Formats: sequence, C-alpha cells, structure tokens
Amino acid sequence: MPDSLPAPASEGKPKKRLLDQVRDVLRFKHYSLRTERTYCDWITRFIRFHGKRHPSGMGAEEVGQFLTHLAREGKVAASTQNQALSALLFLYKEVLKQEIGWLEGVERAKRPARLPVVLTRDEVHKVFAHLRGTPRLMAALLYGSGLRLMECVRLRVKDVDFAYASITVRDGKGGKDRVTMLPVNLAAPLQRHLGKIRAQHEQDLEEGGGEVFLPDALERKYPNAAREWAWQYVFPSSRLSMDPRASADGPVPARRRRHHVAETALQQAVKQAVRASGIAKPATCHTFRHSFATHLLENGNDIRTVQELLGHKDVSTTMIYTHVLNRPGIGVKSPLD
Repeated sequence: MPDSLPAPASEGKPKKRLLDQVRDVLRFKHYSLRTERTYCDWITRFIRFHGKRHPSGMGAEEVGQFLTHLAREGKVAASTQNQALSALLFLYKEVLKQEIGWLEGVERAKRPARLPVVLTRDEVHKVFAHLRGTPRLMAALLYGSGLRLMECVRLRVKDVDFAYASITVRDGKGGKDRVTMLPVNLAAPLQRHLGKIRAQHEQDLEEGGGEVFLPDALERKYPNAAREWAWQYVFPSSRLSMDPRASADGPVPARRRRHHVAETALQQAVKQAVRASGIAKPATCHTFRHSFATHLLENGNDIRTVQELLGHKDVSTTMIYTHVLNRPGIGVKSPLD
C-alpha cells in the first residue's frame, strides 16, 4: 500500500512513511482536513498508476502521463484534473522539495462553460415547505446569507452578531474571512436554536466534556477556550466523536469532542425536499447560494456589494449571475412576445 511506502532513508535514519510526511506538511501549513484527505487520495492513485514506484524516482513525465490518463481514459472534469495536479505539485514542491518543471504535452480536460442552477423565489419557498427543524434553518442561512455548505456547517457561536445582524465567515474559500448579512427573519429562530444548543453544551460540561476542536494553535495558546460557549459550533453533532486527526503518536490528542454536524445530513434533506416539491431542476445546497446572488442583483443591488457578500476574489466570477436574471438578453423582446 502507498501509505506504507517508506521514504528513502538518509544517513541510516529511517524516515516516516510518505503519506505521513504529506500529512505533516499539510497540517503545518494549516490545510483543511478535507484537503488533506483529497491530496493523500490523489497521491495514492498516482503511485498505484505507476506500479507503486516511489515519487522521488519519478518526475514531470510520469505526472504528465497520469494527468493525461485522467482526461483520456478517466473522462474527468477539468476541475478534477486540476485538483490532481495541485496535489502532485504539493507533493513534489513542499514534501519532496523537488522541482518537476513545466508539464508539456499533458492532455487537458475541457472545462465547459456552465451556467449556475438558480431557483426562483417561489421555488425556494416550495423547497422550504418540505424542510423542518435544523435542516430548514441551515438551508435558510445558505439562501439568506449566501453561505457555502461548509461555511454554514462550521459556523461558530461567536461569529453570529445579532446586534449588527451580521455573520462573520472565518477561513472561507482561499483562507479568507468576510462579513455577510444575517437575515432579520432568521434572528428569532436562530436564537431559539442556540438556546437549545447552549443547554446541551452545559450538560456536556457537567459530564466532564464540552470540548470543541480549535483551529491552528489556539488550543495551546488558550487552554480553556475549547470549553467556552463562544467557540461552540452553531450546528453541532448529536453525538460525541474522536478527533479525526488524532493518532496514538501524533501531536493531536485523542479526545472525544462534539464536532459539527455532518454536511451530508443537510445535503440529503435538501435533496429530498427538492424531489418532494416537484421542481424539475438539479438543485443542491449550493443552489441556494446561486439564488442568493441572483435575487440580490434582481433587486438592483450593486454587483460589487454582491461580490463582497459572496467572498469572490474577482468580480468576473460574480458576473456569471447576470446571465440568469429574469431579464433575458439585453432587454430585447422576442418576436413571439
């Protein structure tokens, strides 16, 4: 198995297994757990594709062959091929400290121009009519605040400001923070929800628990912060679980904590609600974010404001929503109309 593939020994001193080295560097650079798992999976597939040869003995040619295989035989999307390339570049540049040069002759997967799926306001209400409890509240935040799925799932109590009706998104896509709106209609339901979560947290504290995962080195800097109410997840899991990064000999202690709710729970709830509503669109959780942006533009809001709320680096990314407004074309009427 690639996970047991040892790195070449140096001066008689055995080194860690290759994937353990990759994980160490990823954690040192504060990459997310999802990115860690994705990168390790692509590196494993790369090694298996080349007959379990060690990456240090390969280079640009082998990387190019693997990427071409993904595009030609694997029929992967352009974003998937780019993800694999990012993982392999990280392996060679950050872990093995090797430069593999420019990848020439790689067959690139085609990136088709896709318009986002957008629900009308009436369709949004139809979907919400089939959602109940916490999934409804989470879906309302996706639509009302423009949050991404994982931004909603990872939301902390301290980042919800009822006084200013705002939500601070920490460490969003690209590692950026941003501030977006907290819908006034959600303030009361969210406060009631937090009241229940706080009671659960106090019970956890009485039972000797109540800890939550803290990012980076905050746990060492503030030893008691993990039990504080402000750091708890707005949408915690109903069960305690072991830290997925914990290991017997690693730096992360093996503790039972209350992590955030699994994102698959909301995904399944939205999928069932869309199906029950009878809407013939492939709507997902991310569709609410697309709808948020489109409806703001329909209301006449400035595109730069929408760009800031969405956290887009470039306004050209936000411009895609101008193509799905309820005013098709450039104001020209169809002859049939």
